[in-house]
Amino acid sequence: MKLQDYSNSLIMKDNIYFSKNKSDISYPAAGNQGCYQIEENSFWFKHRNNCIIETVLKYAKDEVFFDIGGGNGYVSKGLESINIETVLVEPGIQGALNGQKRGLKNILCSTLEDAEFKKESISAAGLFDVVEHIENDHSFLQNLHEYIAPNGKVFISVPAYNFLWSNEDTDGGHYRRYTRSSMNKLLKQVGFDILYSTYIFSVLPVPILLFRTVPSFLGFNKNANDINKNRKEHESSEDGVKGILDYVWKYESKMIRNGKSMPFGGSYFVVASKK
Repeated sequence: MKLQDYSNSLIMKDNIYFSKNKSDISYPAAGNQGCYQIEENSFWFKHRNNCIIETVLKYAKDEVFFDIGGGNGYVSKGLESINIETVLVEPGIQGALNGQKRGLKNILCSTLEDAEFKKESISAAGLFDVVEHIENDHSFLQNLHEYIAPNGKVFISVPAYNFLWSNEDTDGGHYRRYTRSSMNKLLKQVGFDILYSTYIFSVLPVPILLFRTVPSFLGFNKNANDINKNRKEHESSEDGVKGILDYVWKYESKMIRNGKSMPFGGSYFVVASKK
């Protein structure tokens, strides 16, 4: 696989491809490095990867997978571990460099638009907690649709439910949270068919509401993206809590493997196909 087959507007430097243009993004400058410090020990990142792997194996196991807005390459590395060839597309240079530290070979430091991919050249693409950072999500997904090959697949995860909005969303550069109906409606409007969808992290809405949303509403939770606070939230160290969560995550993975959906959760996950 050669990235030049997908775009004529790329420049190679230090084994990382760059686009000629550079657009602004709605993501904290230190966001990737903050995630990099917690990803390996995070139940959240680990379970999201397991959900992604289950669906990619089912719908796109033989395709080159473009991990768009893929941060530090945690998802790409997970897919490569099951022999899925990936391309990390990440606009932040720190994320691209961290992906390189993880041993990823195909790294493109660029936004989706700046990469200027050839139309209908991509057979499989993932947007994992990316769309909520895009102000005009309709236009963004419409552009993505042009780059996806006929019958190509897109895999998307987003934070769920606007009523769970907190300072973490504000500080993280989010524009909105989604429901099954709002995301599916958006995808259908731009020309995708829904193949599979489910909520994930089924036990998290109540903790998010109690420990993030309500404190934010009351004027507390001002250091929403403090690295030590985030590390503590992502590492379930207590044996009892860890055991319960591990059981729930295994159950959710099994549901996804069997093509079944969960009715609620902290995130929404969808697989769609280009008409």
